Amino acid sequence: MKIEKNQIDKLNLELTLTVEAADYAESVKKKLSERKRTAEFKGFRKGNVPMSLIEKVYGPQALVDAVNDVVGEQLYKYISDNGINTLGEPLTSEKQPEIDWVAGNDFTFIFDLATPEKIDFEVTKEDVVPHYTINITQEARNEMKKNLAEYYEKINEGKADEEKTPVPSDEELEKEVTDRLEFEYKQEADARLSRDIRNYFVEKAAIELPENYLKRWLFSMNQGKYTMEQIDEEFPAFLEDFRWQLVREYLMDKFKLEVTRDDVRAAAEGYVAYQYAMYGIGNVPDEMIKEAAGRILADGKQTGNLHESVENNKVLEALKEQITVKPKKIALSKFKELK
Repeated sequence: MKIEKNQIDKLNLELTLTVEAADYAESVKKKLSERKRTAEFKGFRKGNVPMSLIEKVYGPQALVDAVNDVVGEQLYKYISDNGINTLGEPLTSEKQPEIDWVAGNDFTFIFDLATPEKIDFEVTKEDVVPHYTINITQEARNEMKKNLAEYYEKINEGKADEEKTPVPSDEELEKEVTDRLEFEYKQEADARLSRDIRNYFVEKAAIELPENYLKRWLFSMNQGKYTMEQIDEEFPAFLEDFRWQLVREYLMDKFKLEVTRDDVRAAAEGYVAYQYAMYGIGNVPDEMIKEAAGRILADGKQTGNLHESVENNKVLEALKEQITVKPKKIALSKFKELK
């Protein structure tokens, strides 16, 4: 087996593997022997089929399987032995020559690999990110008060007096308006803070990515579910998320953070409780929440999403403690104009 390394540029690497007959001959022989033990042909007892017939029928596939086994094993061994850090998986090069599958031949395979830049930056109090407090205007108060008044009127419509929901006094309504607006604005401001911290450190990391390789990798990984045109359309959003994923992994290691099973379970239970609350159902028994969370955790995709969410939260909370989060008041109209 010969392997040649060609560093195309700082982000792209090419490996050329030449597989010689001696590299795969024994594997082919072994595969055909296994076939001979189990093959059933009319006129022959199981295990007594002539090897010449086995080779004729199964030889081509045994050759392909044996060579691919050698390529896969040696490719990843070379990557590991040489400490090559890669993004995604090795891709068959667009320069790959056509294979003539004849036993005894040498076979050449060319693979493209992406080699990411090393991420290295410090997190200090000199890193400043604004945390907005949205001013509550009288206009917003009036609109909320009007909506609440209409709500109470609607739920009491057609009900007998003893069945009606008590309508708050003006003082109580004013307090409810303030509480609701403060909660709503805080939610929006907190979400904005998380987004701004994420964007700040993605920009600080300044990660350059091999975009052409990543597009091909996405196309290959999704096995034709998306066209290249669709991938091109969604690619900017993918790059944004991918850069943050790399930064997040770096910070998880830098801050020595980890996500435990208990963390993921707690996130699942929190998600279930939130879903019940969205439907106005409170005081749900713990057993019901745990049971529903268990069903979520049995789904690998949902568990992966929860794991990522927990990781996000841990990194963001760690960053908030290390940087300067600067309070800043802002009008709602200006807040909505932020990019």
